[in-house]
Amino acid sequence: MQSEFWRERWRTGQIGFHQSKVERYLEKYWRALGLANTPGLVNSNRVFVPLCGKTLDLTWLVDRGHAVAGVELSGAALESYCMENGILARRRSGDGFEVYEAPNLRLYCGDFFELDPERLGPVSAVYDRAALISWNSDLRAAYVAHMRKLTNSGTQTLLITMEYPQSQMSGPPFSVSADDIERLYGQDHTIRELARQDVLANEARLRARGVKELHEVCYHLTRR
Repeated sequence: MQSEFWRERWRTGQIGFHQSKVERYLEKYWRALGLANTPGLVNSNRVFVPLCGKTLDLTWLVDRGHAVAGVELSGAALESYCMENGILARRRSGDGFEVYEAPNLRLYCGDFFELDPERLGPVSAVYDRAALISWNSDLRAAYVAHMRKLTNSGTQTLLITMEYPQSQMSGPPFSVSADDIERLYGQDHTIRELARQDVLANEARLRARGVKELHEVCYHLTRR
């Protein structure tokens, strides 16, 4: 993933990947992770959202009592998230990141690969809707390897991917197959497929780019 490519997408408003509502798989399958879910109360289950953009899923997770941490390359995305959702975040700089802080929410603006376990803190769960599929095949393994540094045994992940013939579109989003998931995570994660759905009819933007077959797949991963 080229940093300037994504910054430019946010600067120019080319954010067709952004969803204007909470992800349906998050609403339906988050409970499969078995984390405490007490609206209005904060528990010790920190949820990490890599490449978070300005997703409304952040607020959904906070509202369910989780301490949420996100990382995003674009400051414009995080500023938009705070402004559009009325979040009065305190902003500070340090160690290569701009950090936006609000109750139960901490958003790091900077390079995902520069985020370390000491800064992030213990993570109980990862929510990945748009991170893995944003990396091409050459960079995907490095992303997963760095995620291993940020998590420990027992960490759970709700992962959403897309599958389509990669020859039909260059990406992003990139196609990530079940075999890819096994290759990337199988050595130290238990992998469970929760849902698989044909979504081509709902994706006019990707159909216009030449995609003729398209499935969304939701996985539950548990770090061993």
